[in-house]
Amino acid sequence: MVMLKKILFFFFVLSQTFAQNPTLTEQATVSIFTCGRGEQLYSTFGHTAIRIKDINTNLDVVYNYGAFDFSTEHFYLKFVKGDLQYFIIATSYTEFIYEYQYDGREVIEQTLNFPLVKKQELFERLNASLLSEERNYTYKFIDQNCTTMVVDKVNQTYGNKLIQKVDDKTISYREVLYPYFDNYFWYNLGINVIFGAKTDKKAEQLFLPIELLHSLDQAKIDGKPIVVKKETLVQAVSKSHSFSFVNSIYFVALLLLLLLLTRKNWVYKSYLFVCGLMGLFLCVVGFYSLHQEVSWNYNALLFNPLFILLPFLKWSAARKVIFICLGLLAIYLVVVITKPYLLLMVPFLITHLVMMFKLRKVSKDN
Repeated sequence: MVMLKKILFFFFVLSQTFAQNPTLTEQATVSIFTCGRGEQLYSTFGHTAIRIKDINTNLDVVYNYGAFDFSTEHFYLKFVKGDLQYFIIATSYTEFIYEYQYDGREVIEQTLNFPLVKKQELFERLNASLLSEERNYTYKFIDQNCTTMVVDKVNQTYGNKLIQKVDDKTISYREVLYPYFDNYFWYNLGINVIFGAKTDKKAEQLFLPIELLHSLDQAKIDGKPIVVKKETLVQAVSKSHSFSFVNSIYFVALLLLLLLLTRKNWVYKSYLFVCGLMGLFLCVVGFYSLHQEVSWNYNALLFNPLFILLPFLKWSAARKVIFICLGLLAIYLVVVITKPYLLLMVPFLITHLVMMFKLRKVSKDN
């Protein structure tokens, strides 16, 4: 039944588009939804959507640029490569809000002070996107997502930079993202390992829903605030996150300590071999992926692909490789010493240093 309603509503929107778009009345409103974060990784940063409402024509549509299809062939390979297609969909206001009420995620609505002609123009742009090549777009974590697409549509409608980022531009993208992973240790670790040098650049691009909300609060048209009304449509349901030892850095530190306490060369080499495979993956993804965020990843100095060689080299050759790896670790420490995720990497850094010094000593003795 729910799927049937979605199909019928979609065809309703299409029929309105083919009818050369209904003309909005003076009572029509345009508003931006800023949705709170969810529990899944893809919803960690929240969501943005546009609502067009006209009580005189019983129109109440939400345009959502955050849709993707899990059934896409080779979904994960496409996501990693960076050519996964996201697309715009149109849903009824009731259906859109219901999903966020069900998940207990906050929805804040900012009604915009647009003249009727601009409301109509934006409405037509959004409907045109549903039936053109613009319906699909290549998702980029920072440069092209559900928030940036909304910003682009609004700015295109006004023909200038109406919406500009007002949040701190002096900190890095990595610093902007870091607080989102409080109580999500494994997400935090994974994201900071896979992300490369671009995320350490200054966060000048507006790309997060909360940044758009702040920017709209301060944006003005002809000296007047662009937001004429702001209200919370759905209250967030607070979810307690009790401390979990397994979901913490202490768990990783304990596992690494147990590996060190074995004092077994084969254990050390096996562990470093696995780390080397991870480093090789980071290098390959950096060249393979179109996501600039994963390019030039200096974490490959910590999870060094050269580790793969250690189990297969004679002691004299292994000693030379270890010496090179120690030098690269020193470079890595210099690079990350000021990064916000340094503490996440410290257990790995110490473990790799201890293991390599131990293996180097053994190689020297042999």
